Amino acid sequence: METATASEMDPRAEPTVVRLDRTAVNEARSILYKAYRNEPTFHYLFDERKPGYDRRVRATVRELIDLYFEMDQDAIGLMTDDTLVAVAFLGDPEMRLDLTRQLSWRLRMMLTAGFASTRRYIDYHEQIRACLPGEQIHQLPLMGVHPQYQNRGYGRLLLEAVERLCEDNPRGQGLVLDTGNSRYLPFYESLGFRNLGEVRMGDLTEYVLYRDVSLKAY
Repeated sequence: METATASEMDPRAEPTVVRLDRTAVNEARSILYKAYRNEPTFHYLFDERKPGYDRRVRATVRELIDLYFEMDQDAIGLMTDDTLVAVAFLGDPEMRLDLTRQLSWRLRMMLTAGFASTRRYIDYHEQIRACLPGEQIHQLPLMGVHPQYQNRGYGRLLLEAVERLCEDNPRGQGLVLDTGNSRYLPFYESLGFRNLGEVRMGDLTEYVLYRDVSLKAY
């Protein structure tokens, strides 16, 4: 998948929704690393006060993307002028991913992100899973817009594309995502998401948000 550099992108061009395959791995890793590295959740999970924080974030993003491709999950992106500017990875409603059972993923994580970060991430993941409703739902564990192209409505366009994927899948009744950044809550609420539960991680509150995919909020 060939792309132009970010500096070559025309900000006036209309974005296009595309399906992603492994040829987009490097671009997806870069976008999610840049989107997540300053988020409160990642600061807590990977202890940004200790040396090696950026390495741990990069390793985690890499291993999660690889895991979702290995499990043949949906991945989509927004492209403008042949440049990938936003990505989302969607978990199938029948998957109910349990990271404690992903032995090869855990080993790779411990070797690259470290034991403490791996343990924290798995604990966080399990607490999120405990909040999920009983019905079949899609999960959105990875979604990000390149920081250079935020505040242009790309996040809304990407999430609308995710919801269309959900609506096309008769097995799923809703969509779940989570955020530790409270300033995003009004945005998600404007799209019809409601607070399903909260997870405490130190001084941080992680919000687990749910939306019935049969509802149109835009």
